[in-house]
Amino acid sequence: MEETQSTHNIAIIPTPGMGHLIPLTIFAKRLIAHHNFTITFIIPNDGSPPKAQNAVLDALPKTITSIFLPPVNLDDLPGDVKVETRICLTLSRSISSIRKALYILTSTTHLVALVVDLFGTEAFDVAKEFKIPSYMFFPSTTAFFSFFLHLPNLDETYSCDYKDLPEPVMLPGCVPLHGRDLPDPAQDGNNEAYKWLLHTAKRYRLADGVLLNSFNGLEGSAIKAFKEGRVHTVPPVYPIGPLIQIGSSDVTDSTGCLRWLDNQPRSSVLFVSFGSGGALSLEQVKELALGLEESGHRFLWVIKSPTKGAADATFFTVQSMEDPLTFLPEGFLARTKEMGLVVPSWAPQIQVLSHDSTGGFLSHSGWNSVLESVVHGVPLIAWPLYAEQKMNAVMLVEDINVALRPKADEKGLIGRQEIAKVVKSLMEGEEGKRIQSKMSELKDEANKVLSNDGSSTEALSEVAHIWKSCKII
Repeated sequence: MEETQSTHNIAIIPTPGMGHLIPLTIFAKRLIAHHNFTITFIIPNDGSPPKAQNAVLDALPKTITSIFLPPVNLDDLPGDVKVETRICLTLSRSISSIRKALYILTSTTHLVALVVDLFGTEAFDVAKEFKIPSYMFFPSTTAFFSFFLHLPNLDETYSCDYKDLPEPVMLPGCVPLHGRDLPDPAQDGNNEAYKWLLHTAKRYRLADGVLLNSFNGLEGSAIKAFKEGRVHTVPPVYPIGPLIQIGSSDVTDSTGCLRWLDNQPRSSVLFVSFGSGGALSLEQVKELALGLEESGHRFLWVIKSPTKGAADATFFTVQSMEDPLTFLPEGFLARTKEMGLVVPSWAPQIQVLSHDSTGGFLSHSGWNSVLESVVHGVPLIAWPLYAEQKMNAVMLVEDINVALRPKADEKGLIGRQEIAKVVKSLMEGEEGKRIQSKMSELKDEANKVLSNDGSSTEALSEVAHIWKSCKII
């Protein structure tokens, strides 16, 4: 039975980064569609180009409004500041503006909850001032959430860099993790990014509840560890995923990649994309190109201009104006024109992954991309670049068994022969067939948990009931 239109409002604060904003907007739309809340986004401003962010917000239903906060001054930060430091400082320096926004919302709407993402815990104190319950929407894996909760203990236990840990880190219900596979900002204890990570982690237990963008079929043992109390003194967790973008049938095929896919055999194409924030070195771009060529398999490659800096160099910046195709090996496009298509900067990922011709996905292992691959049943090659992506890759390869991972040499470069070998294994080998079978099972499970009586739907309903039971101030 449909609920009557609610007057309950939820405030959502996404920290900078499209990988944070997009899953929160999907979460907001699900709240509206199934539980009739109104939503107000409170948008911190770090001064980065807002075009992509605004396009996402402008496309939202009218029951979702936005308050844009004044830009914070980050001029004092060094040029090589890590992404996590910039994100956390943007939120921290926006606290007074957040307070003003919450004052307006509590005066003009029936505000019943504040929801932040993984770096938004500084806002909990402000919510407490207004007696508003604080929840976290965690946009990555349950394993990564567990790592955050265990980080303070790791920090007290070890004085060495985590990459030099003498034994694997054992998180309840998770595959063992070597120190080198822990998140990038945790690798240098002297960096500001690590200090912010630790500060944020210590505040996670202040949340009244945590909404996980995952589900039992995908991370059952990790979720079970929370439910059974094997992770101590944590807020209640609610697995409500997989929440992903829904493909639109009227998407503009500006690159021609969907028309190209229409002409390829079923499950024959490897989709290659490193997400909105990832970039490769020039040398790695060339090795990837030659590896794809050597594999002999069809491919659709979303290419970006190479980076001279960190792998997350494009996280906050507009793409280079240089044509990325000019960085490819000489003659590559001509030699591969019958087997591959290279498109600069962007492709409609949901439409590509849902296309019958797509048979594999070479991905940076960002969680949004992983969930999109799972929902569409597309097996993975895990090529992590930054943030928690190495953790994700370990889980995908060693625990869930839905991905292969190419091996890098001693300089961190993945060579053309290794790339060709892994592509062939995924697209034509026995191992690839096993991965495809497992991914098909996960696809069915993802559909099941999001059905009307599915576990993720019920978990979100439980939270919605709690929020609607709150006394309105």
